[in-house]
Amino acid sequence: MREMMLHVLKRTCNRVPLHGILFLVLAGASFAASSQVVDARHRRIAVSADTGEGGFGLRASTKELDLVRSAKTLLGVPYRFGGNSEHRGFDCSGFTRRVFEMTFGLVLPRRARDQASMQGLLPVRRRDLEPGDLVFFNTREQEYSHVGIYLGDDKFIHSPRSGAVVRIDDMNVDYWSHRFTGARRAPIQEVERNGTSASFASSVLLDGTSSEEQKLNQEYLR
Repeated sequence: MREMMLHVLKRTCNRVPLHGILFLVLAGASFAASSQVVDARHRRIAVSADTGEGGFGLRASTKELDLVRSAKTLLGVPYRFGGNSEHRGFDCSGFTRRVFEMTFGLVLPRRARDQASMQGLLPVRRRDLEPGDLVFFNTREQEYSHVGIYLGDDKFIHSPRSGAVVRIDDMNVDYWSHRFTGARRAPIQEVERNGTSASFASSVLLDGTSSEEQKLNQEYLR
């Protein structure tokens, strides 16, 4: 049987012009290359899907994804004014404080406005937002009266108000879009290197920042 197949193949090749053989070889190589590209795309999609964080899995660092995952474990926890635990409930700043503490050991200030002014956190423009950034809103006639955590794709997670629960909202909705006042980013690499919030505070605080620099930082938020 093997000899018969070889014989048929030989006769076929003898009848096919040389340019036809070259075409078949090139077509086969092109198909193999395209198959590898498709396979690579499938692998990328699989990696993104494994993160469970929408479409930004390939962009965000492992630490940022850890923070997002930690935040999502608290979905559905009821709002409670002054609350700072999953057992008692959260207000907005209690929620962000809890997520950062249990993920990095970084203890944020208790109030939203104090989190916004915490030295060592980096100001971020809206167009530069990345998963894990703190996002601030004016919901009570105060510049930084509400805070949440950015997830990517213009979504953020927060504990919104009395009678509600920790949930995910869209920053493009008019209510939130018009009230957005700025964002802050914790230098995750520094937190990871030092390991504790105390080390973070001593190594990253921007002591001696001039009033002019502070003004520029505020402008950077717009």
